[in-house]
Amino acid sequence: MLRLRLLLAFLLLSSPLVAAPAAPIPDDFPRIIVPGHQGEMDSLRALFYHHYAPAQPLIPLWDEWMPQSTLWPAINGNSMRHAWINSFKSRPLNSVGYVLTQQHDGTAHAEGWPFPLWQQGGGIGWHFAGTGIHGYDAPLVKGDNWTLTNITPAAITNRGWPLALAADAMASPPAFSVDAKYSPWLRLNWWATGLDNSNPYIEWTTADHPDFSPDRRVYFSPPPTGLPDALPGESRTMISMSKQPGWKGAITRLRIHFDNPPGAQVVIKSFHTAFDSRQIVNNLNFIRGTYDTFAWTDDYAFLRYQMPRLRSAMHYFMTEFQTRQHNCVYTTWPGHDGRSGLVYINGKKVVNYGDGIGGNYWDILPFGGEDALCTVYYYDTLLKLADLEEQIAKHPEWNIPGGFQAYDPADLRAHAARVKEYAGKRFWNADTGRFGTVDLQGHLHDYGFTFLNNEAIAFHFATADQAQSIRSWLDGTRIVAGDTSTGSDIYHWRFAPRSTTKRNLDYYVWAWSSPESIPFGSQVQDGGAVLGWSYYDLLSILSVDGPDRASERLSDILTWFDETQKAGGYRAYYADPSHGGSMQGGNVAGGLGLDREFFESVLTPNIILYGFLGLHPTPSGISINPHLPKDWPSLTITRIHLHDQVLSVTATASRIAITGFHPSDTPLDIQPPDSTWHITRTDDAITLDKN
Repeated sequence: MLRLRLLLAFLLLSSPLVAAPAAPIPDDFPRIIVPGHQGEMDSLRALFYHHYAPAQPLIPLWDEWMPQSTLWPAINGNSMRHAWINSFKSRPLNSVGYVLTQQHDGTAHAEGWPFPLWQQGGGIGWHFAGTGIHGYDAPLVKGDNWTLTNITPAAITNRGWPLALAADAMASPPAFSVDAKYSPWLRLNWWATGLDNSNPYIEWTTADHPDFSPDRRVYFSPPPTGLPDALPGESRTMISMSKQPGWKGAITRLRIHFDNPPGAQVVIKSFHTAFDSRQIVNNLNFIRGTYDTFAWTDDYAFLRYQMPRLRSAMHYFMTEFQTRQHNCVYTTWPGHDGRSGLVYINGKKVVNYGDGIGGNYWDILPFGGEDALCTVYYYDTLLKLADLEEQIAKHPEWNIPGGFQAYDPADLRAHAARVKEYAGKRFWNADTGRFGTVDLQGHLHDYGFTFLNNEAIAFHFATADQAQSIRSWLDGTRIVAGDTSTGSDIYHWRFAPRSTTKRNLDYYVWAWSSPESIPFGSQVQDGGAVLGWSYYDLLSILSVDGPDRASERLSDILTWFDETQKAGGYRAYYADPSHGGSMQGGNVAGGLGLDREFFESVLTPNIILYGFLGLHPTPSGISINPHLPKDWPSLTITRIHLHDQVLSVTATASRIAITGFHPSDTPLDIQPPDSTWHITRTDDAITLDKN
């Protein structure tokens, strides 16, 4: 059975990203001070540092959550800033503007998630050397049954199969039969020299057309010149097949025509079909993460480098997912149409290979088609990109070119409004009073996705009435008929709401084909819970129910955290059967996502900054709008690293004091909660008083 949420194996095995025993909190780590509640605030600081300490830039999937959580603490000099700036500048985009996933290797799309594997869905492949990633390798083969024309083979090495090519060389694996639906891409992992001016291509035969023919041909580019000794990393050539007119029915043969001059050499590591495992959210998270990084650092050189890449990423996204035409994210990638890979016909389970591929964090749920979660992210990204474009226009001294790719901020905001209006209705389930997601057949899928609904509130995608409806369901005052978890049981796991509240036996990628074998709550994506998404739960509570209720929920989380630490940590705590629950992580499936690959756990403590203090960075300073519970006389957060300043901020019901300035060439702009606040500036402090 497939194990889920598998992150970079080499990181899990060799880096500090696996949570270690609690270390002393450095003195320069931000402090949180609330008179009368200092014990809780110390626990919150401990929770924050526990997940901050191992944090660092990861793959694009985490770009929305990690920068905003880790850039503001003034600790360790500028190391975190440098790490994020360098990470975003080095994020690879392919030739059309798609941000590559950068996960570890598997046998799916080379630019996407490492699974589903071709072996899991009726594909075909020939692997002469392994990936080196445990659990993702296919069986190794020899080239004995290949048909080689004008090729002299050598012995297979640990890098692959070396082939010396005479002119006009061709290589064809043995015959097979594979459904074209299960083979939307071909993937060739290889090295080559002598192909610089070649135009290699693939030809194929089918059951209906058993002969090779130019009618069934697709060209691809040769790799950069270099054999394994010179280029340790192989080229991973992806060849799109699903839109080729002749790629249909049963595919029976493949032939690689190298179109080469004499003297060329190649080393083939593997050649196989591949499912389209690309992540739909990459471009959006890349843009939003860059926005957060610039807002905290005020690094104009960084933004100057990134803006053409951000514009390219957005252009690709709008075009590829037809967002202007549909006012939502409309996904037609093979396997990403939002349909399930499991269906029940007359009570019998049918596995539909190739269907239900995930495209976001929730990697076994078939969000796609008219993708609700991605549309919420798209809405937020439009507004953030509009803000960047507006600030660039206001600041010609930043010297950031506009050009034909630049976006009109007013147009982006108008489009965002249309997205909210259309998608807010399209994805709303009037029967349950919450959001679901819609496949390309028009079917709405609703399993009580708490993450989707909380994020819809947090990103101001939900209307006020929708937000009230969602919160009444989540706080248990409104029971949704048919749900497995209702009332207080939605918060059964204490640290976060269940990811879903309705038992899901039939809405998955086909590779997760036996959901009934795991009890509800023992799979993160079916009644389990993830600590990081408590952040959006707290934000939505704060927005709808107010700071008093949000502080109560936070207290519950901190009580749970203190208990886990007294027990010796998360894993020691849940090793005690009396606490229930099974932890996921490190290639082991489970119901609770807290550590190891659940890096987004660092999000939750940030509710104190972005929620209760209401502080958000801007390119010119900050906006601030505190939301203090009635029994908090004040809230102070120290060592906030904003632009080139390290600040302390104290808020009460009627005053906000910002201290810690040092002389700077760039003035600090403050956006108060509203026009009733008066701003007073001195040499080293700014005070806001409510009139």
